[in-house]
Order: sequence, then C-alpha cells, then structure tokens
Amino acid sequence: MNTVPIIPESAPFNEEQRAWLNGFLAGLLSKSEIGSNPTSDAPTDTKRPLLIAFGSQSGNAESLAKKLSKVALTKGFTPKVAGLDNVEAADFISAQNVLVITSTWGEGEMPDNAQTFWETLNNNGSSPKFTGVKYSVLALGDMNYGDTFCLAGRKLDERFEQLGAQRIYPRVDCDVEFDELAKAWSDGALQALTDGKSAASIAERTVPKVVEKEVGYSKKNPFAAKLIANIKLNGEGSAKDTRHIGFSLAGSCLIYEAGDALGVLTQNCPEVVAKVISSHQLDAKALVILPDGGQSELHEALQYHYEIRSLLGKKVDKPLSEIDFVDGLKKLQPRLYSIASSLKVHPEEVHLCIGSVKYEKDGVQHKGVASSFLAERLALGETTGVFVHIAKHFRVPANGDTAIIMVGPGTGIAPFRAFLEERQATGAKGDNWLFFGDQKSATDFLYREQIQLWQNDGFLTRLDLAFSRDQIEKVYVQTQMLKNAAELWRWLEEGAYFYVCGDASRMAKDVDAALHRIVEQCGGKSADETVAYIADLKKTKRYARDVY
Repeated sequence: MNTVPIIPESAPFNEEQRAWLNGFLAGLLSKSEIGSNPTSDAPTDTKRPLLIAFGSQSGNAESLAKKLSKVALTKGFTPKVAGLDNVEAADFISAQNVLVITSTWGEGEMPDNAQTFWETLNNNGSSPKFTGVKYSVLALGDMNYGDTFCLAGRKLDERFEQLGAQRIYPRVDCDVEFDELAKAWSDGALQALTDGKSAASIAERTVPKVVEKEVGYSKKNPFAAKLIANIKLNGEGSAKDTRHIGFSLAGSCLIYEAGDALGVLTQNCPEVVAKVISSHQLDAKALVILPDGGQSELHEALQYHYEIRSLLGKKVDKPLSEIDFVDGLKKLQPRLYSIASSLKVHPEEVHLCIGSVKYEKDGVQHKGVASSFLAERLALGETTGVFVHIAKHFRVPANGDTAIIMVGPGTGIAPFRAFLEERQATGAKGDNWLFFGDQKSATDFLYREQIQLWQNDGFLTRLDLAFSRDQIEKVYVQTQMLKNAAELWRWLEEGAYFYVCGDASRMAKDVDAALHRIVEQCGGKSADETVAYIADLKKTKRYARDVY
C-alpha cells in the first residue's frame, strides 16, 4: 500500500523541506535522526566565524556546503553558507576562516555564480588583499576532461595564496565519485582551522573515512523505477534518434520540481563488454573485485560496475591479469538528465528527453553508454535505479506573473517542457517565450503537437524556431535572438527571467555572446556596463543555465 503524504500537494515547500520529505516518505527515520541537535556536541566557548562559499553549476557544491555547515556547528564554528555570487572580498577578510567548494564546467570554466567573483580577484590594480585569511578549497570535477579537471578550484586555490591568504589545509580534487574525498577534506579542513596548524603538518594526518547513513532514495540508494514509455520523437528520415523516456515513480514517494535532474543507473552494452574482454585477452568468467567490495565474474563486473567506453578499439601493448585490469578502471557512474515533466501534471511519473549518441572514431563504432541503454536495451516494464538530483539554481520564478524566456535547442527543450507544464498547472499568468531549434522542421520538431497547442491557445506567448538545415544559410537559436533583439531587451528590462539549456561547449557560449550583444546595443551600454548588467542578472537568479 502506498504511503500518502500528510501535507497536501498544494502546500508550498522550500528546498530543505522537499529534500527532507524525499527521505522521510521513503522510510521511517530513527529517533536519533529525528531528535538530533546539531549543536549538542559543540564546545561552550565562543564560536568562531566560518564562511563556507560555493561555486555551483548543477547543485553538488551547494549541497556539500550545506552539509559542511551542519558539521561545522558541532565543531565550535558559526558558519555562514553563501554562493560566490553573494560574497565580496570583505566577507573573506571579516570571517578570517574560509572554506570554498567549487565545481568546474565546460572547458575548465568557473561556474556561473563564481565568474564575477573570479573577475574581481583578477582586477588589475584593485585586487583584494587576503592577509590573515585562513582557507582551503575542495574542487569538484570529472577526470574525463583531462587537463581542465578541477581547473576552477585549482585557479581559486592558487589565487587566494597569491593574494596573501594562508592555505590551512591542502586542496582536494574530486572526480565524479566525490563523497568520501569530500568527507575527508571537510574533517581535515575543520580540524586544521581548529588547531591553527599549517597545511604541511595537517597533510600528514590520516583522516578516517566515515560512512554516513543514507535515508530514503539517493545516489547510493536508488529507487528501482519501471520504464513506462520509450517514444521516438524524430520523424522518418531524421539524422537523429531522440527519445521521450518515461519512468513510474509509484511507491517511491519521490518528489521533484521542474528544473531538477534525474540520476539514472546505467549499464554497458554486452557487445562492447565482449569486445573489450576479447581485445585484452581476458577470461570473462574470472572472479574480480568490484568497486564497492565483493566479487563477480569479469563480464558482469564490466557490464554493471566499471567504465569501459574508452577501452573500445584501444590497442593492447601488454595483457594484464583480470584483477590488475579492473584496478585501472573507474566506477560506472549514474548519468544525470534534465527532467522533462511536471509532477503536478504527471503524478508518480518522471519524463526525460534524451538523444541516443552514436558515432565512428578511428574506424570503430561507438555509442553513448546511458543513451543507448535507455533507447535500445532497457525494455518496457523493466527497471533501473533512479534518484532525484535537486537543481536549486534552475527554477521557474516564484511569482507566476513574471515572464520567462527559454532557449533550448535539441534535447535542451527538456526542462522547458517541464517549466511550461508547471506554469500551466499552477495558473501562472506571466508571458512565456520559447526559442527552439534543431536540424529540420519536418523531422526534428520535438514535442511539436504539445508546443503548437500551447502556442495556439495563447499560453506560449512567443515561439521562435531555428531549424539549421531547412535553408542554405544556417539558422540557430542565437540567430533568432539577435533577429528579435529589441523585443528581447524589452522583456529583460521589464523583469523577465532568461534560461538556457543544452550544449555547453558551443550553443551556450554563442547564446551568451548574443545576449551580451543585445544588452550592449539595445541598452546603449558600454562593454563594462554590459558585463555588469549580465552579472547582476545571474546574481539575482534571472539568468540561469542548465548546460552539459
């Protein structure tokens, strides 16, 4: 029998309440967890100030900062958690004790909410002085990005030292599996600030690893969701394979908001597993160690537990034993997808819009691990693990009367389908403007019927389309933005929120450049004034990006 929440669906939640409900409604909390007092073990002497600043693109750094704050309370600190877009150099100086957690996005770039702060630190002639500030940095990243791995965190760490701050604990660089390293860093950094010892002496200390109890469904404890929809969205003759994917959340009590992402556990293709085993001359039946302990046969370990996509087609100089082989592999990670539905419209369901990736490199056929799993190998009625990844930075305005501008070509339409469903379900009166684009109108107009229905009934105030291959001259979403520059500027000046979702390396940069051009030309602003105007949009949460 399904558990029914005691709070009605119409009741407003804040982020912390919703996160709590996700855990509470999935299983009973122990009395110690419900009645715990985070300050009960704190020393009775005067608490020290601690600034915990975060640079976050998808929410991981912000989530870690809030967890660190709770721990810091028990260690005799008075913590203040703030995004780097809400702090100034003076805040670092007054706090004296500073811990920074930041992610890296794109090609080694600062997160959106850290960009202005970074520019302040590098302002020639007026850079702040951090003499007397004790600090440490936790950097989040992805090793697959090579030289730019954790580059934002590395840059901040180096710049703080150049400006006179004292590194009290060494920077820790985390790959996508960051929980244990983040815990070790927070323990070590807080201890270093407590002891007042140098980074060198603290670095020699071994920080014990603590396994925290998981409550409810999460990355470590995903919900087994049943696949209930797999619909190809492209028409006959399209060069793309885009799918509408639907999962049932019945019985999970999972709650999400428009703008959140869904973590999906995936599997490697059995054919790819077989090719890797064969090319490396391995025994498929050999027992090997799994990333989280335990054992299984090699073929099963490679299908369900290890990343092997980079090994396909790779030449082998010297064969390894099976145990040595898996020692060099990374753990297979869940993939995050922008949610393409509103829970108010689709109770106990969650929808995704994914592009199945296939390409050839050096004569070898490759396909996306997760996208091909969802599009081709997970059958209707079968289950895979899922969890909600909260994206607090990417939300529809709390005031439904506020206008929104959405730029989402290709699968970037996903969160904006959710936004529009959410706004319609809640009776939001604000205007809605969508920029959508893809290759061909006849075959690649994703969610055509639903979008045109919104347009026809007036709910979608404006729709500007950019199908790049319908004419000789390429037309993209940024092209349409510039074509409608004066109107877009008017919407911004009247308080509209501006959202972008999709490819980070090209589209998002081109859209950002177009936005700068519009503000400068239509607003009659200098280059510096334009930068300040857009920085203010970001700081006030009126310019948000969900890019990948």
